[in-house]
Amino acid sequence: MDVQTGYLVLGVLAAAAAGLWAWRHWHPLSFWYGIGYPLRVVHVYLTWRAVTSGCKLTRSKRAFRVTLDALPVVGPAARSAANVVEYKRRVRRVDVEQAPRLGLVLPTPYGWRVRVKLHDGQIPDDYAKAAERLAHAWRVHGVRVLARKPGKITLLATRRDPLVHIAPSGGWSGELLVVRLGNLENGEPWVIDFRAVPHWINVGATQSGKSNLCNAIIKELAPQPVALVGFDLKGGVEFTPYAPRLSALATNRKESVDLLEDLLGEVHNRMALCRTHGARNVWKLPEELRPMPIVALVDEVAELFLMADKSEKDEVARTGTALLRIVQLGRAFAVYLIICGQRIGSDLGPGVTALRAQLSGRICHRVNDPETANMALGDLDPAALDAARLIPAEAPGVAIAAGQDGTWHRARSEYVSEEAAEAAAYAYATLAPAWDELIGRDLTAAA
Repeated sequence: MDVQTGYLVLGVLAAAAAGLWAWRHWHPLSFWYGIGYPLRVVHVYLTWRAVTSGCKLTRSKRAFRVTLDALPVVGPAARSAANVVEYKRRVRRVDVEQAPRLGLVLPTPYGWRVRVKLHDGQIPDDYAKAAERLAHAWRVHGVRVLARKPGKITLLATRRDPLVHIAPSGGWSGELLVVRLGNLENGEPWVIDFRAVPHWINVGATQSGKSNLCNAIIKELAPQPVALVGFDLKGGVEFTPYAPRLSALATNRKESVDLLEDLLGEVHNRMALCRTHGARNVWKLPEELRPMPIVALVDEVAELFLMADKSEKDEVARTGTALLRIVQLGRAFAVYLIICGQRIGSDLGPGVTALRAQLSGRICHRVNDPETANMALGDLDPAALDAARLIPAEAPGVAIAAGQDGTWHRARSEYVSEEAAEAAAYAYATLAPAWDELIGRDLTAAA
C-alpha cells in the first residue's frame, strides 16, 4: 500500500468516525436502534452462558459425551514403535453447565428486554439478587426483574438512567382524571389515572420533591373539568397561591373536620343519586346527570392526627373516621384523595394504619426515617422498600411509585415551579365551581 492509499484509508476512517459521533450526538435514539442495539444483542447472546455461570444461575445437567481415550499399544507393535498409541471411542456421562433459555432480545428506547425461562426450582428472586451483577456484566445502568408468567421472567435492562433529565409534559392530553407527572425508569411516561387508582399516598422529606409533585398534579388537573379541594395543615402557606382554582381550602384541623364532613355528605348525595337511577357508580349515570369529579389534596396529614392533650381526641377521631369513609366510598362516586406528608407512622394511631391500607397508590420520595418508607411501601414489596432507601439526597423528584397492580417503578416528576402552578391556577380559575353550589344542590331532586 502506497502513502496516498494509506492517507485515503485514514481519511475514510476518520470521516466514518466523525459521522458516527455526529449521528450518536444529534440523533441518539436512531443511533441506538441502528448501531447500538444490534451490537448489544450479539454481546448478550455470546456472553449469556458465562454471565449466568458467574451469577450462579446455571444448573448442572448430566449428559453423554463421546471421548477418545489413549490406550497403550501392547504386543509386537509396541516393540517396534514405542511412541505409537491407540485411540478408542468411549461414551461417558459428564456434568455440563446449562444456562437458562434466553428468548428474543427486544429493544426499548432506553435499553432492551428479554424473556428468560427459569430452571426447575428457580424463582424470580434468584435473578433479582443477581440483578446488580447482570448490570455490571452487560455494562448498563441497571437491570430489573419482572415476573410475567409462572416459570418465566423478563429482564429489563436500561443502558442509561432515564430519570436524569425529564422533558416537560405537553399539557393535558384530553383524558379526564389522567395526569402525566414525569418519567418512569423504563423511559415510559409516569401517568396517574385516578379512575384506575383512585387514592394515593405521597410521602417525602423536605426538599425531596413531594411538594413539586403536588405542583405538577395541580398544573395537570387545572385545565380539566374537575373540582379541586385543598387541606393545607401548614396554615395555608402551600395551597393559598392556588386558591383561585380551588373550590374549598382548609388551613387547620377544625376547618378540615368541617370540610371533610361536607365532602362525606356529598358522597352520600351522589350515592342517593346512583341508587335512584339504578347505577352502580356515577360513571354509569347519563352524562347530563353525572356530577363533577372531586380531587382532594391533603398536605401534612400527620397534623390531623397529632394531639396536644386528651381534649383533642374527639376531633382527631372524627377526622380519621371521615377520611377513612371517604376513601372507602369515594371511588364509585368520583371523589379522590391524595394524602401527603413528611412523616407518616403507626405511632400516629390506628387510624393512620387503617387509612394506609385503603390507599392503593403509593409514592415514596426520600424520607428521613425508615418507618415512613415502611408505611408507604412495606406491605407491597421488600425490593421497593430497599429501592426507596437508596434514593440520594441530590436527586429531588425521584420516587418509588406503586399502583394498584402491585408493580413498582423508580420514577421522577418533572420540575414544576410554584409560579407555573400558580399561573395555571389563575388561568383556569373559571373552571372552579363554588363549593356551596357543588354540595348544596339536591342531586336527587335535580334528577
